[in-house]
Amino acid sequence: MTEAVQGPRNGTVLCEDGLRRPVWAATDPLRRHYYDTEWGMPITDEHGMYERVSLEGFQAGLSWDTILRKRETFRAAFCNFDPDRVAQFTDKDRERLMADSGIVRNRAKINAAITNAKATIALRAEGGLAEFIWSFKPTQTPKPTTIDEIPTQSADSIALSKALKKKGFTFVGPTTMYAMMESIGMIDTHLLDSHRRGSSGVWSG
Repeated sequence: MTEAVQGPRNGTVLCEDGLRRPVWAATDPLRRHYYDTEWGMPITDEHGMYERVSLEGFQAGLSWDTILRKRETFRAAFCNFDPDRVAQFTDKDRERLMADSGIVRNRAKINAAITNAKATIALRAEGGLAEFIWSFKPTQTPKPTTIDEIPTQSADSIALSKALKKKGFTFVGPTTMYAMMESIGMIDTHLLDSHRRGSSGVWSG
């Protein structure tokens, strides 16, 4: 892929296709595709939301790039993130996952994915995981012009984190939940001059 036109490291760059993207999404094909087609688009179904909660939990302390490149292997290892199936995982499954070099082999995070599958099932009695998470949608969204202006957590992500923990979820800290809120369109942290700003349909401007 042709290198993006030089621009400020914390702002957008003008890419060879005439579109502006943040530096992290400007040149690498996988990151660019994810940015252009997925990141910041609404997820409103249980399956999609459970997968995102799980992957954001695995990402904690790592780069999202690591998770994105392993996502298909994660899906295979976790039965396509079907919460009903993951909730039935046994100690044998845990050891299988710990031996799988295609995922992040962290026992606490693996246990969290299984625990969170059970918590996801339990939330069905209250309307479901997606409805629960979206109930924490803020009334305003950031309007950053540079990467440096994007927060790493907010009052809403703190509240969501606390509420999920009360429902039995783990690895759902405020920073992790803020990243998830960005990724599912609950907030729009696309830079103001990015071609993706406002594309979710949830926020305008």
